[in-house]
Amino acid sequence: MKLAIVTAYPPSKVTLNEYAYHLVKHFRQNQNITELVLLTDTTEGQKDINFTEDECKITVKECWTFNSYLNIVNVTKAINKVKPDSVLFNLQFMKFGDKKIAAALGLMLPLVCKLKKIPNIVLLHNIMEEVDLGSAGFTNNKIMQKIYGFIGSTLTRLILQSDTVAVTMQKYVDVLSKKYKALNVKLIPHGTFEILEEPSYDIPLEPFKIMTFGKFGTYKKVEGMIEAVEMIREVSDLNIEIVIAGTDNPNTPGYLESVQKQYNHVKGLTFTGYVAEEDVPKIFKESAVVVFPYTSTTGSSGVLHQAGSYGKAVVMPDLGDLALLVQDEGYRGEFFEPTSASSLAVALQKILEDNAYRISLEKANYKAATAYPMFRIAEMYINTFEAIIAKKSSTKSIQAEEVIL
Repeated sequence: MKLAIVTAYPPSKVTLNEYAYHLVKHFRQNQNITELVLLTDTTEGQKDINFTEDECKITVKECWTFNSYLNIVNVTKAINKVKPDSVLFNLQFMKFGDKKIAAALGLMLPLVCKLKKIPNIVLLHNIMEEVDLGSAGFTNNKIMQKIYGFIGSTLTRLILQSDTVAVTMQKYVDVLSKKYKALNVKLIPHGTFEILEEPSYDIPLEPFKIMTFGKFGTYKKVEGMIEAVEMIREVSDLNIEIVIAGTDNPNTPGYLESVQKQYNHVKGLTFTGYVAEEDVPKIFKESAVVVFPYTSTTGSSGVLHQAGSYGKAVVMPDLGDLALLVQDEGYRGEFFEPTSASSLAVALQKILEDNAYRISLEKANYKAATAYPMFRIAEMYINTFEAIIAKKSSTKSIQAEEVIL
C-alpha cells in the first residue's frame, strides 16, 4: 500500500507533529506499506526521516502552510500527483490554521478524497463537544461560544464525510455516534510512542525533579505548580527542583517569559524551552513526578502516555479526558483541584514522601503504557484501510454486475 499522510511533521511547531513522527516510524516497519508519502507543512529545516533502518520508501512533499487559504488546493494537487492508494489525515480542528476560514478549508480535504474515491481515514484527536472553549483559550463570551459550537458542528459534519473517523477515546465515539448519527466512527487508542525497557524503580531521584511538558499559556498554566512547590518547601525538607519543559502556546506568545520574570526569585526553577525529539528521554528519565497543570483538556494526552512509557508517577487534575484515560486505560496518579495550588502541593507531597506509593504508581503507569504500543496502533490503521478498500472493491463489483445485467 502506498500511504499518504497529511500532517504537520518535525521540525514543524504545528500541533501533532510529534504524533506523526511516531506513526511514520512504525508504519514504515509494516510489510504491508510499500511507500509513505508525507504531505506536510512547510518548514525551514529538513524533515526528520532519518530512521535507523529504511524498511520502505519515504517521500516528503511540503504542500501546505499554517493559515493559508490555498491549503485545500495545494494538498489536492499533491494528492493528484502522488496518486496514493490511501490517505490518512492527522487532525485536530485548528490543524490548518487558527483563522476560521483557513481552518475550515483545510478540513474539507477528507471530503475531497471521498469525491475522488480515495480510501481515507481521519485521525481526529479532539472533538469540539468536549472542549471547554473558555479554559482552552478560544473565548469566554457566551454568544461567541455558541457561534464556535455551530462552526464546530459544521466542521465535524465535514470531517465525518471521511470513510472512517478514528478517535482516541470511547467517549468521543459515543458523542459523535449519538449527536451526528455517524456510523463510520471507530476507536483507535492514542498509543504509546516508545515502549522502553522497564525502568529500575529503586534509582535514587534526589533532588526530586517535578516536571511538566507541553505548550503553555491557555489551559496549561504553570504558576500553580511553582507555588505548590514553594508551599511544600515551607513545611518540608524535601530537595525539589522544578522543570518546565516546552514552549508557549501559539495563542499566548510571551507567556513563559512573563512567568520566568515573575518567579525569578524561586530557586531550582528551570525553563528548558523547546525540547528536541532526541532530548525527550532525558527530560522524562530524570523526573520524579510529571505534573499536568491543566484547567481543561482537549483530547487524549500524549504526555500521559509518554510518562507511562518511562514509568513515571503523575499528578493531574480530576477532570475531562485525563480522568477518562485513568478509567479506560489503567493509568494511575494523584489528583488535585485544577485551580488550587494547595491541593496540588498536597498531591505532590503525598507521592514524594512515600517512596513505596510512588513506585506503585510508576509500575501501574508503565503497565498501562505497554498495553497499546505504537506498532499495534499502526496495524489497526492498516487493517482499517484494508477493510475500506475491500468494501469499495466489493461495491464496484456489484455495480459492474448490475451494468452487465
